[in-house]
Order: sequence, then C-alpha cells, then structure tokens
Amino acid sequence: MSGLDAWRTKVPKNWTVQPLRSVADYAVSNVDKILSDQEIPVRLCNYTDVYNNETIHLGLEFMAGTASEAEIEKFRLFADDVVITKDSEAWDDIAIPALVTEAAGDLVCGYHLAMIRPHREKLTGAFLLRCLQSKNLRIQLELAANGITRFGIPKNAIGSMALPVPPTSIQQAIAHFLDRETAGIDTLIAAKQRLLDLLAEKRRAVIAEAVMRGLDPSTPLRASGINWLGDIPAHWEVKRGKWLFEERDERSIDGSEVLLSLRMERGLVPHNEVSEKLTRPEELVGYKKTAVGQVVVNRMRAASGLIAITTQDGLVSPDYAVFLPAPEISANYYVEMFKTPLLQAVFRSESTGLGTGSQGFLRLYSQNFLALWFPYPPLSEQLQIVRHISTETAKIDRLRAATEHSITLLKERRGALIAAAVTGEIDIPEAA
Repeated sequence: MSGLDAWRTKVPKNWTVQPLRSVADYAVSNVDKILSDQEIPVRLCNYTDVYNNETIHLGLEFMAGTASEAEIEKFRLFADDVVITKDSEAWDDIAIPALVTEAAGDLVCGYHLAMIRPHREKLTGAFLLRCLQSKNLRIQLELAANGITRFGIPKNAIGSMALPVPPTSIQQAIAHFLDRETAGIDTLIAAKQRLLDLLAEKRRAVIAEAVMRGLDPSTPLRASGINWLGDIPAHWEVKRGKWLFEERDERSIDGSEVLLSLRMERGLVPHNEVSEKLTRPEELVGYKKTAVGQVVVNRMRAASGLIAITTQDGLVSPDYAVFLPAPEISANYYVEMFKTPLLQAVFRSESTGLGTGSQGFLRLYSQNFLALWFPYPPLSEQLQIVRHISTETAKIDRLRAATEHSITLLKERRGALIAAAVTGEIDIPEAA
C-alpha cells in the first residue's frame, strides 16, 4: 500500500472505507454568470464564496444570476450539502470545501464548482467537510486533476474518492469535536493576523513619518506650499521631479541583455527567476535598457508602488519609465517615499488615459511625474533617513516573520488534528 493510502490501515475496525459515490450524490455545475431574460433570477454561490469561507450561509453576499428551471432543479443548494472547487489555476487549490449551513430556494451552485449531497443515513455534511479538509484524503482529487495552465477534477474522480465512513453517530461526535478545537485555533490565528495588520500599519507609518517629516520631532516646520504634502522641516527645500530625475530611453539593439521583471516585494529581478515563459533575444529588441542605480517605474502601476531601483544592468518593458537620479539625491530615499500611500494617491491623481476604477488603463506619464514637487532634504539627511528606515523596518520584519511562522505552525496543527480525527487516529471521548 502506497504512502498516500497509509491512512486506510489506521481506520478503526467498526469503520468502513467507501468510494464517495456510495455515500453521496454529486454533480458538476454548469450554471454560468451570464444573465438571460429567458431564465429565472437566482443567487449564485461562486468559486470565491467557497474558497474564502468554510460555511455557506445566507449572510454572504451572493452574485445575482439567472438559471433555467432544469438547472435550478439540479443545482439548487440544500443545508448539509458540501460544495468544492472543481477547477483552479493551481492543483493544490483543487477540492477546497465549504459546508452549506443555510439555503434558500434561489441559491444555486455556480460554475467551476461541484456539489456533493450526502446520503443522510450514511454520511453527514459536517464530517464530509472535515474529510475534504484533510490533506491526506483530498490529495486523491488533487492528483486526479488534469490540465496545464488550469487544472480540473474529472467528474468520475470525485465519485471514486475513497472516504473513511464511521457510523453517523461517530461522524457527528468527530464533527463537534473538530468544530470546538478548530475554533480555538482559528481564534489564535485571527489574533496573530491582527498583529500582522498592525505591524504592516506601523511599518507604513515609520516610513511615511521619516520621509515626510524627518527624524527629529522637535525640528521647526514650515508650509511646503504643496497641498498634498503640508508642512515640512523648515530647513528642507522642495524641488520638481525634473530637477531630481532625468528620463533615459536607451533601447536594446539585439536583445542580448538580461530581461528584468518588476515585482512588488522583490523589486527588479531576472525574468527567468519568476516566470517559466522563455524569451528569445529577437523578442527583446527595442526593450528599454536600465543600469545599476537607475529608477524603474511601471507607469500603469505606479499608483500601487511598483517602483524599484535597478540592482543589475538589463532590460525592462518598453512601457516602463527609466530615470537616472541626480547626483545630489538618494534614490533609496525617494523610492521609499514613492511607495507610501500618500504618494500612491498623488500618482493616481496624476495618471491619465483610458480606463475605469482605481487603475484601468491609466498611466503615470513621465511629464506628469517630472512636473510634481517633492520634499528635498539635504543629501546627508536623506541618507540618514534611509538608514533609519532600514533599521526600524528590519525589526518589524523580523517580528512579522516570526508571527507568520507561528501562523504556519497553527495551520499545520489544525490540519493534522483534522486528518487524525477523520481517520480515527485519535481517541475522541464523545465518539467512544
């Protein structure tokens, strides 16, 4: 017996192992999001409703849709149904489950999902939910998924999935036990997540205060004359972007240089480190050159802070802007400033073009960027601010990493507890 099936050997003697089709009905939904006047209005339970929630209930905001009478008859959801993600761009996001705890006559299972209806005398939805949350059971569906850029579970694989099936009284006891135990773990995870949110807010505040007001809170302030900036230290100047940066537009002749990709967390990195898509030199002819120390701006996402300093010579997209910093400035100081929420809002207001929403197809064109006024501390103070930010954010990042690690351990503990309970590896008093 393979390692994947090792759980079968640990199932108690009064349990059985059965294919899902023996203990439940299942169907793959084909109800899409397209509205039709010829169909009946419904509420659609969609992929994100299942992926982001452990339970489906009427307190969720469902998408408005339409469905035929036959589709409503076949895919209407009932309490105790379990819905799983059938398709995903990642194979390990396959078969993520959610238990329906409340239903209505117009609540229908949407596209990219499969619904499973347990036979009440053999299987409870609450126990099935926990089975599907168990990695050593769900992996059967993950491995059955096929595809290249998008993965999907064949319908017959759902029915063939092997499940541990204890008596329903034991299923109920296990479900109640896991509800209680996972609630405690989830409370701890939520508290640590709130800490991460506070750390992220503190990090943003440390950077914004330093780049906009300096490091000495007793320094006299003066009006900057710039509406969005407000007061600045009295000894600081303000300068237009065109006095701080010079745009460069050098193009590759043969495409032989290293293609760089601009990422939010990592900055500019070689494209082949973050993408499996290969590029040929002839495809890179005409791409923009960038050199160490230059500043690269993704013009369509400048308002999201997608700006970085070049750390190795290479090429970037022709749609990016490349700037050479003036000798009397610290590029690091200004890039830290450009990533603050305040400057992102300024960049958004100065972006133009076609599009809707906060981004659309809006771009921060170079002439608009270079026309903006920015605070200009003495270079020595810019460097001091950069060192301060590096030191303080390193402390925050260490605490963040430790907190993220503890969340990972809690999630592993949660998963192990579920896996042990649904396969009978642990003795649950209520189920004895």
